Amino acid sequence: MRSLPLPCLLPLLMGIPRILAAQRPDSAVRLPAIGVTVTRAPEPLSRLGASVTVLDSDAVRRHRVAPTLDDALGFVPGVVTSNRWNYSVDQRLSIRGFGARANFGLRGVKVLLDGVPQTLPDGQSQLTNLDLALVSRVEVLRGAASALHGNAAGGVIAFTTAPVPEDAWSVSVRGEVGSFASHREQLVVAGRSGTLGGTAAISTFRTDGSRQHAAAAQRQLSLAGDWTVTKSTTLTMRFAAASNPEAQNPGALTATELAANQDSAAASNILRGADKSVTQSQLSLGLRHDRGRWHVDATLYGLSRGLDNPLATPPPTPITATSGTWVGIDRIDGGTRLAATFTLPAVSLTGGADFQALRDDRVNRRADGGVPSSTILLDQRETVTEVGPFLQVVWPLGHTMTLRGGLRHDASHFGVVDHHTSDGDASGHRTMSATSGNAGVALVLGPRITAWSDIATLFETPTTTELANRPAGDGGFNDALNPQHSVSAELGIRVRLGWLSLESAMYRTSTHDAIVPYRELGGRTYYRNAGATRTTGAEVGATLRLNHGLSLLGTWTLTHAIFTDYRITDGATMDVLDGHRLAGIPSQVARLGLRGDVGREFSIDIDQAFSTSLYADDDNKLRVDGWGNGVTGMRLAWRGTGAVSSLAPFVAVQNLFDRRYVGSVSINGNAGRVFEPAPRRTVYVGAELGWRARAGSSGRDRP
Repeated sequence: MRSLPLPCLLPLLMGIPRILAAQRPDSAVRLPAIGVTVTRAPEPLSRLGASVTVLDSDAVRRHRVAPTLDDALGFVPGVVTSNRWNYSVDQRLSIRGFGARANFGLRGVKVLLDGVPQTLPDGQSQLTNLDLALVSRVEVLRGAASALHGNAAGGVIAFTTAPVPEDAWSVSVRGEVGSFASHREQLVVAGRSGTLGGTAAISTFRTDGSRQHAAAAQRQLSLAGDWTVTKSTTLTMRFAAASNPEAQNPGALTATELAANQDSAAASNILRGADKSVTQSQLSLGLRHDRGRWHVDATLYGLSRGLDNPLATPPPTPITATSGTWVGIDRIDGGTRLAATFTLPAVSLTGGADFQALRDDRVNRRADGGVPSSTILLDQRETVTEVGPFLQVVWPLGHTMTLRGGLRHDASHFGVVDHHTSDGDASGHRTMSATSGNAGVALVLGPRITAWSDIATLFETPTTTELANRPAGDGGFNDALNPQHSVSAELGIRVRLGWLSLESAMYRTSTHDAIVPYRELGGRTYYRNAGATRTTGAEVGATLRLNHGLSLLGTWTLTHAIFTDYRITDGATMDVLDGHRLAGIPSQVARLGLRGDVGREFSIDIDQAFSTSLYADDDNKLRVDGWGNGVTGMRLAWRGTGAVSSLAPFVAVQNLFDRRYVGSVSINGNAGRVFEPAPRRTVYVGAELGWRARAGSSGRDRP
């Protein structure tokens, strides 16, 4: 497949406004303005020259008590979420190809929760504190955003939890049960008195998993407090704690194992007790001041995390069938974020800085059946600090054109102190830094039509885990693994009428020194730098509002990601992979949906997801079939509301027609062990029961 000729598609893209402008004025309904903050300054979406999608709580939860990322982000163009159905490694999420290399966790995508980074200074993101059942809004910025958010910002996802309600108090109880002995319970209590408001939520989750050796358990606590100091100043507090005592890892399957029994697990993962246990807590304090020409956001946060992670990775000899590697990490992370916007009559300036520091005490031990022994294989302290000052300028030129530009400099310092020196001292340090920039123009082509063009650069360092996973198994960091640098250009258009919302964009990203996984073995992935890659794509998302409260939704994402310079030398042999597709990225994904009210108090949600084939290895020899006619999901809900109470039961079916398909892959898995099958038909039922008491007039007063 050849790269998309972006300049040739410009006339087609720019012709859309003329078609829509021909509609009669009375065919459109004026809609309320939508504001976004993921650009680090409050801006109206209608004039924003960037690919940003905003989702509300209904779009995120979609009649589920416990939605997953593919549920929540399924109708965001440019976002590809591969559900691995493996709670030990999380779902793989990529935005325009960034993040596709992750064999666990998230890479290349910045994640924020109530303005607090869930991304570490080395670029690794974790979702342990995220409870999608509490999320009321999601903003997704697609495209290189290092000039705004720093290292590893190939895209940004900003989750916002529900604000403290205006009611004097409210209580809700939620429950869900379903296939694989899965169940989830949640209690949410909120209240407000004068200028103070707070929310507390506690939840538990348990499942046996859709495959052998895939059981998981999670417990979460979330606390939120808001204090309206004045009409222009608000203080916030957020605290989240999680205990996930079990997350068994079934591993990937070979083609033979997949054909014989897709619900099976890798034998080595069972024998070696591959699992994960995590405890984590995070506290943040925030200040928001919005008065006159000034808007200020400041956040101070800290995190602690403990990880026990038995892997199926074999240790050095002697090796038995139950010999594995146990990894333990004691983590402390924290930092500050500051952004201030000053609006002048002719220009808007946003400046600020981010500081974040990470300390990991990492110990690897020989294990037997998942139980660690006293034999230490690696013992080291890893530190990362990141400092990133930035400045953004937004310059409106009349009512039809806005120019945007910005710069940011990031300096990331990596250090390692080797405490296991019997095989030599591997202590050392590295500094990786870069200056990132962006420049763009937005054109308002009509009262509800905006087109834009943008160019930006991206800086992404390896994570500490990628640096520490050395093929020889010794300590220290991989000195041969370097940061990757990208340049991305895009062209887009946004249309918002009463009956139609549409956003479309085309882009091209060139990356040199691309960080790629070149081998996966027993749960541990090793990385190297490829010479260069190129990703070219197009994305379209649309919502058509019908009568009677129903809406048709559609999204289509085209991604053509290839190596343009990648050579692998093995002794006297050199493999030339130029032109090969990047593993783990389907060339096309699409989703169609019907959502809305179908009767009194009833609502329905039907969607059909499609994916073309992809490769699971860089050699492009392991081809994974697409989803054929697609995978169907259906959800039916009812909501009854009284004066002080509400009841909302639902039923949801995933993979309605019981298709066999592969949900994700383990990139470059050893000996063809790459297939991660999705479950067959699954059914969930649940309900939410709530009570509330409205505040008196004094309870709503504000200074």
